[in-house]
Amino acid sequence: MAENPNTRCGFVALVGAPNAGKSTLMNRLVGAKLSIVTPKVQTTRSRITGIAIEGDAQIIFVDTPGIFEPKRRLDRAMVTAAWAGVADADEVVVLVDAGRALKAAGHLDPDTARIVEGLKKANRSAILVLNKLDTVERGDLLTLTDALNKIYGFSETYMLSALNGDGVPDLRARLAKALPPGPWLYPEDQLSDVPLRLLAAEITREQAFLQLHQELPYALTVETETWEERQDGSVKVDQVVIIGRENHKAMVLGKGGARLKAIGTAARKSLGAQLGRPVHLFLHVKVRENWQDKPEHYSAIGLDFEE
Repeated sequence: MAENPNTRCGFVALVGAPNAGKSTLMNRLVGAKLSIVTPKVQTTRSRITGIAIEGDAQIIFVDTPGIFEPKRRLDRAMVTAAWAGVADADEVVVLVDAGRALKAAGHLDPDTARIVEGLKKANRSAILVLNKLDTVERGDLLTLTDALNKIYGFSETYMLSALNGDGVPDLRARLAKALPPGPWLYPEDQLSDVPLRLLAAEITREQAFLQLHQELPYALTVETETWEERQDGSVKVDQVVIIGRENHKAMVLGKGGARLKAIGTAARKSLGAQLGRPVHLFLHVKVRENWQDKPEHYSAIGLDFEE
């Protein structure tokens, strides 16, 4: 832990509509891949923390699930986790897809409007971040900034591209200066407090999302059942891919198990790169109907079960 009396430390919540780019931004801010990223909406299901050092400041970023109108129990748990991240944060960053907002003629999409209303009720200030600046003209960005700030008085506005990193250092530097004085909460070389079992499950779920594409059933999750450290420095990981219906099983397995094998191979390589050591990954598919209504599966993915 840092003992410098001039250190700063605090939490920054990244909130936004689904697919606004929160996970991509957090990975860029931290400088490592911690949150999984796919084109599928609602990819992030639980709060993922990423830790960055900026000068004498330790910034603890919280990548929250996208805030949207919940329809199912899992949706409600995800939205609750997102608002809990806001409540605990020292600073709040509202991420807006600039291209999407521009198409809406400077109006907020329903999900972002819902976020703004929640911030108003909580009397929370927030920083507006217009993401994907490379997809719109500069003049349009200025017009959009003016329009969105008339809707809600954001404390500041930043324009950036989380994908290529343009503008990200400026945001990180600003956040570091805004954090309260205090000791660092984590060792200098720690990038996250997410358990490795959960991180491994998320990496496999990412590959399932990417490889199944539009065929992917929403009611799919991945859980790490065993984690065995081996004497040669490698790790053996057993995971189960949980689906809600029997007729989804063949879809995940693929012909002769080829699709599941491909998911496992990609996940093993990604996890191995994350850990910096060999990984022996074994995947199994299980059908558990209505898993979204069972408390034990929520704790496995870092969410609170709501009655």
